[in-house]
Amino acid sequence: MFMVWLRYSPSRLGAENPTVVWGPGTKPVRGERRVNGVLAAVRGLLSYAVSVDAAPRSVLGQLYELADSRDLPEEAKGEETGLYYRLRARHRLQEPQADVDRASDEELVAMFLACRSARDRLIMLLHSRVGLRRGQVAGLRRSDCHLLPDARALGCDVEGAHVHVRRRANVNRAWSKSKRAWVQPLDFLVVQGFDQYVDERLEKLGAGGSDFLLVNLFREPLGVPMSPAAMGELFDRLSRRAGLGRKVGPHMARRAFGSNVVDAGGSWDEVQMLLGQEHPGSVAPYVIPDRSRVREAVERVPSPRELSGQVAR
Repeated sequence: MFMVWLRYSPSRLGAENPTVVWGPGTKPVRGERRVNGVLAAVRGLLSYAVSVDAAPRSVLGQLYELADSRDLPEEAKGEETGLYYRLRARHRLQEPQADVDRASDEELVAMFLACRSARDRLIMLLHSRVGLRRGQVAGLRRSDCHLLPDARALGCDVEGAHVHVRRRANVNRAWSKSKRAWVQPLDFLVVQGFDQYVDERLEKLGAGGSDFLLVNLFREPLGVPMSPAAMGELFDRLSRRAGLGRKVGPHMARRAFGSNVVDAGGSWDEVQMLLGQEHPGSVAPYVIPDRSRVREAVERVPSPRELSGQVAR
């Protein structure tokens, strides 16, 4: 009954027509996600009430049922491995399936050309050609970036230009979702983007300042590390500035990177390593093949007539 009330009852009942009855058959005033959000808050409140003996423990049995991780999709498991048990909410509306999409190469190029600084171009490259999450980009330190072909002088045995992606606590609340650290190789375009940004940063701030790679250069306070939210705001601005018909976010650029690796002939284990995923099953949401490649795959399947001709020969 509470769920029905949430779905159909407006926050303010119309005083001009108090006899209207709200319920199934009328237009819902709250969507599935909104209702589920309110239900989650109510469950949290009642769980706290049980923990402080303000409500009986039987309330939890009415709110939750015991379940395990086998029914969760791979993307919901994250980096967790093995079987584990959890409390599953009894009361929840089925939410409409959200379309998982990638940014197209044309969109990314248009956004790159719409950038007005070397810093913004580097941010675009770190998402679209390196495949990092926005928290990982915002959390990069200058000491994580080894751009020389031979980094042994820096105490690193990894060959070629690369960055070290590490999970650490950061003052700008940047956070790497992956628990493990890994080395991400860089191509010549990203290295060139680094070079141009270093020159821009030197001009604005000098050689010192924060060890964070990406910092405020054009607004106060100068030199303060950029936050993950600032990455999303930049992508919103670039989407509008490039005249795109939709918002392209950082995660869509990350999916484009994973998809482009596969389209270029890369294997799933390579995508797994490049995206910093712990197990292969979590790679699937990041691989959205180009439509032309999907059509080519269908056309490569021989027709029954061709097969029968081969058998006859």
